[in-house]
Amino acid sequence: MRTALRMRLVAPSATLGMAAKAADLRRQGKSILDLSAGEPDFNTPQHIKDAAKKAIDDNFTRYTPVPGTPLLRETIAGYFKKTYGVPAPKEAIIATNGGKQALFNLFLAVLNPGDEVLVPAPYWVSYPDMIRLAGATPVPVPSSPEQGFLVSVEDLDRAATPATRALVINSPSNPTGAHYTSEALDAIMEWAVSRDIFVVSDEIYDRLVYEPAKPASMAGCFTLYPENAAVVGGLSKSFAMTGWRMGYALAHPDIIRAMSTLQSQSTSNICAITQRAAYAALSGPMDCVEEMRLAFRRRRDLALSVIKTWDRAVCPTPDGAFYLFPCLSAYYNAAVPNSTALSETLLTEAGVATVPGVAFGEDRCVRLSYATDDATLEKALTVMGDFLKKL
Repeated sequence: MRTALRMRLVAPSATLGMAAKAADLRRQGKSILDLSAGEPDFNTPQHIKDAAKKAIDDNFTRYTPVPGTPLLRETIAGYFKKTYGVPAPKEAIIATNGGKQALFNLFLAVLNPGDEVLVPAPYWVSYPDMIRLAGATPVPVPSSPEQGFLVSVEDLDRAATPATRALVINSPSNPTGAHYTSEALDAIMEWAVSRDIFVVSDEIYDRLVYEPAKPASMAGCFTLYPENAAVVGGLSKSFAMTGWRMGYALAHPDIIRAMSTLQSQSTSNICAITQRAAYAALSGPMDCVEEMRLAFRRRRDLALSVIKTWDRAVCPTPDGAFYLFPCLSAYYNAAVPNSTALSETLLTEAGVATVPGVAFGEDRCVRLSYATDDATLEKALTVMGDFLKKL
């Protein structure tokens, strides 16, 4: 069967692929310790679920405006005001089917064929494919464990060309957990403005930041440079709402209108019930989010204490999200020469599911998620450490 040429630009998600392999082994009766999942293991907070149930009972089940109800857009704008002190009109907000659709529509709205987009590496697996589907070219900007997987203005400047149209910043990062300070974000934004580069800041993990690091956002940069910055977020990670598909973007109203036009011809509005749930999440109590954040911080520290016993591993301490990205290339050998082979061997021989770092642009590493219970996390890392010693 013939498919469109553009499909050659897209690779299947490595994270979903590893999850599928782990699920297949479970169906065969094998015990798998899963460190591949990119979603919280907590349940959606009760007051959010109650709001969704009430929406159904109130028959709030019809079409809404494509970019979301006025109330929801005002509430998202209010979140930026309450959290970061940044005023934003609702016209600068769109609600999307997860943060992924916000990014996809944003790239389609601002990129043209021939444009180049700087993507600090390691990067989330979907950025390059989304950029290619928009007709542009992703340009990885390498970092290293020694840098804490953070890029500098100098790194970006070396990678930029006259064709550079945009830059994607992800903080806290998937897969590394690396987090930029407010000062670093300001410096990057000033550099981008000096070169007329549009900055897309993916802040889906913005509430999962661990002391002594402090939450930071480019929302303030949007206020200063509305034609050069956009912020993408959502409720999947911080509110344990992955399946609800609730994302949003803050951008210039002209860009929001373009994104809304795209959305009107693809999905239209996001689920009306999800919109009511999102309103409850963003306007309600945040103690549930804090409980999850503290649990993730404890798990991070637990995981690092085990990884420190791996004599050839290099693993920076992440300041956010719920991932670790240890450099394990010192364990590679003829039988296990790269991250793909290591992840596959760990799965089939040790029963531990990870994600190969090559999917994120860094073949020396593997991604480990600590979005699982303490017992599973400690056991999986202990088993993994024992396996690595044998290499």
